[in-house]
Amino acid sequence: MVAKKSPKQVDVKASFALLWGERELPSRGPKPSLTAGRIAEAAIGIADREGLAAVSLARVAKEFGVTAMALYRYVPGKTELLDLMVDLAIGPPAAVAGIPGGWRPQLTEWARQCLAMYRRHPWILAATGTRRQMMGPHQLEWLDTALAVLAGTGLSAPQRHDTFLLLVGHIRYVAQRYVDQDEAASEEWARLTAEVMERHEERFPALTEAIAAGAFAPRDGSPLDFGLERILDGVAALIPR
Repeated sequence: MVAKKSPKQVDVKASFALLWGERELPSRGPKPSLTAGRIAEAAIGIADREGLAAVSLARVAKEFGVTAMALYRYVPGKTELLDLMVDLAIGPPAAVAGIPGGWRPQLTEWARQCLAMYRRHPWILAATGTRRQMMGPHQLEWLDTALAVLAGTGLSAPQRHDTFLLLVGHIRYVAQRYVDQDEAASEEWARLTAEVMERHEERFPALTEAIAAGAFAPRDGSPLDFGLERILDGVAALIPR
């Protein structure tokens, strides 16, 4: 007796086949007029313009003047479409191997290019933040590039992978800050906070001193830089051990 596969198992297998170009189209019926890649590119355009919530098979189908049912020949469902969208939008990794100076400037450029990718397609944060999706070739290429940069440092394989996770976590945090940025709301928050602190400064002496010293003042450079440098400082301290 063969055990039935759960819907989740089916989704994973379908996403894997779609991401790696191993999904076979039906041999019968009319000649295919679309491709999964074209459908995903159209969906990426919608997500870039209108946000991830606007993406549906029906909405994408309108881009091609067909019904949503017509897309199921190429894409099994929205879950698989999202996986393909993410991998195509991420694109090939930054070419950092030729950057002089070794692992640190190479990882710095890798991180900056990764943040730039999230800023081009901010919906990727939501698409990848609530579930563990299949990783496609581009995602694995980004991981492979980071691990290759760290290969000559003497760090163990788990340490190299943990360094990658630290970097991605910081990059995603900074990318989310850009998504949430609202100048008007920030100004109102600053005004109200200043009023509260004037009335209660004795209750929060360390915070009052920090504000007076410019802790919350606008900074030059990217918000990525400070955290990135501290992560790389930690890696540099760990390597000699």
